[in-house]
Amino acid sequence: MLGFCLTAPLLDVAAKLASASIPVGQITTVRFVVQCILMAPFIWMLNLSLRLPRGLWLAVFSRAAFLLVATFCFIAAIRIMPLADALAIVFVAPFIVLLAGKFYLGEDVGPRRVAAALVGFVGVLFVIQPSFAAFGAVALFPVGTAVAFAFYILVTRGLSRKAHPVTLQFYTGLIASLFCLPVMVLAQGGGSPLLDPVWPSGIVWLWLLGVGFFATLSHMMMTYALSLAPSATLAPLQYFELPVATFFGYLVFGDFPNVLSLIGIVIIIGAGLYMIHRERVTAKALITERAAPPI
Repeated sequence: MLGFCLTAPLLDVAAKLASASIPVGQITTVRFVVQCILMAPFIWMLNLSLRLPRGLWLAVFSRAAFLLVATFCFIAAIRIMPLADALAIVFVAPFIVLLAGKFYLGEDVGPRRVAAALVGFVGVLFVIQPSFAAFGAVALFPVGTAVAFAFYILVTRGLSRKAHPVTLQFYTGLIASLFCLPVMVLAQGGGSPLLDPVWPSGIVWLWLLGVGFFATLSHMMMTYALSLAPSATLAPLQYFELPVATFFGYLVFGDFPNVLSLIGIVIIIGAGLYMIHRERVTAKALITERAAPPI
């Protein structure tokens, strides 16, 4: 999980560097095409079957579509916004998952965790307000990423025990590529600053390959981490991604969050860690209750 936190911001750095001359849609397309190409040999080396039960295909397609939207929105945001500000807004996704679990899926979520989620949303407003004043509606793109990624997490939660993680990663790359490539063909020559593809030159090729490589590497590390340890154990470590993104953003682009954004980031991290703490307390109480001898 720490490996994910160190490599995922490198994906963001590469995407931000590429976005100076490459449209967002093209960067998004390359990210998934490279992932598909990189995952294919692992399917062969691990002797995995590409066959999936018929009932899983809708969920697999939905997973790819949600990650595609999340990726496009985030790259569109960091093209202009500092990495740390955009990523801090995206960290509202766990709160959306929690509230969706309570009000849509009927999961047992206590008032303290709901309160922590609402506090987390307040922290996001602290980050969005100065970002919206400085960058306009672009500051709302990370919100789109957070919502799409929250649904991606919910779908992945249902698929995690029904398909191998490598197979899921391969199909995510393949399906998202099949979504993107026709759009790129149709957008060619259209003049859209977000979609009209251009031919890369020089070091831009390296940035594009870096987007696909670090996306694949980081998400595989997270996938295998979740297969080796409970998500409640790993979730606090994910917040390490924020200071790493802040460091790379300052090192490469000279970006640093302002005071309001820093306050919002602290609120988001604090609310997230408290929510995780309450989930652990609730889980321990449930285990103790089930282990208690009958009276």
